[in-house]
Amino acid sequence: MFEEIQFDKINRLPKYIFAQINDLKMSARRAGEDIIDFSMGNPDAPTPQPIIDKLCEAANRNKTHGYSASKGIYKLRLAMAKWYKRKYGVILDPNEEVVATMGSKEGYVHLVQAISNLGDVAIIPDPTYPIHSQAFILAGANVEKMELVFDEETFEVDEDKFFENLHGALLNSVPRAKFVLVNFPHNPSTATVTPHFYERLVALAKQERFYVISDIAYADITFDGYTTPSILCVEGAKDVAVECYTLSKSYNMAGWRVGFVVGNKKMIGALQSIKSWLDYGMFTPIQVAATVALDEYGDIPQTQVIPRYEKRRDVLIEAFENAGWRLPKPNASMFIWAKIPPIARHMGSLEFAKQLLVHAGVAVSPGIGFGKYGDEYVRIALIENEKRIRQAAKNIKKFLRDLAEQKSEDY
Repeated sequence: MFEEIQFDKINRLPKYIFAQINDLKMSARRAGEDIIDFSMGNPDAPTPQPIIDKLCEAANRNKTHGYSASKGIYKLRLAMAKWYKRKYGVILDPNEEVVATMGSKEGYVHLVQAISNLGDVAIIPDPTYPIHSQAFILAGANVEKMELVFDEETFEVDEDKFFENLHGALLNSVPRAKFVLVNFPHNPSTATVTPHFYERLVALAKQERFYVISDIAYADITFDGYTTPSILCVEGAKDVAVECYTLSKSYNMAGWRVGFVVGNKKMIGALQSIKSWLDYGMFTPIQVAATVALDEYGDIPQTQVIPRYEKRRDVLIEAFENAGWRLPKPNASMFIWAKIPPIARHMGSLEFAKQLLVHAGVAVSPGIGFGKYGDEYVRIALIENEKRIRQAAKNIKKFLRDLAEQKSEDY
């Protein structure tokens, strides 16, 4: 009898918790139910028309349909370098310190594949966007989790606690950790940091000899005067750090898959090398349009994207509070990191998310899917319009009222 072959790498991956919510959501929709969907961070607005027009123009040129450069065409890498110069005053060499990737997720995963040795250790704050940790698992490395502590009203990271936990994780990791992942504004929690945070992190990285991977996918989506800092602003940061950025959220270009990894030459060189073996880069017209987006339409995040999410944030927080679910106001990203109402907190995030979908027709992402420290929360993506948000609040109000009545009957 043929012995079943095991795929050990895939077997190391945990069960995909979000699949349970997705299955329930699809079953409800097939049954004709209206589901108000806050579960996935997929921008609902169209890509701005000038960017689409440039894509079409470039696609109509015969010479743009061949293989492209795996690390991205020069003009796109130059546009990213100019973006860093404008936004942060950081000078980047477009040839040796910038790679254009098929979205920041692909760039991150291939970076980890390129720089990880079997058995290496990466320290990842918990909760976290799942691929941040699973990329290392897929590469044959190991992950040491540390709790991410932040103020539950302001969502500001507790810097002293962060570095206390990081020191503990460094001491616990065997062998000594080689990589530390940071992601601010944070997905899922929306937590933010100050420039001083990165000064401390760079100094510690040099002292303890580890590399830092910084993910700033939500750098442009900030509110109430907050500005996202970059680790590369710290003097000497390029000795120890790279940073990931994407046009997905800032320009409503999620499906276009345009991202970047920039910074440390050794890590960028490793990523360029592995990509030269694995792919031929993005479709050239997409790269041309992305270049134009960065060079000529840099105001789009401020004029089109931020106002949309800020309005939805404010409407959702007010409507949900009126429904009996108080939510503090984040100052960055396109999410609300919502602590489960006290009356339902005993359920845990997965069961609460299921009950909310079944009884209120509202889909959210269970916090446990982002790590054990997320289990008292759900993530709400600001991807439904104001009318749908208010309808969701009405449904939730009835759901919470029914829970309260059921609880009183049990007593």
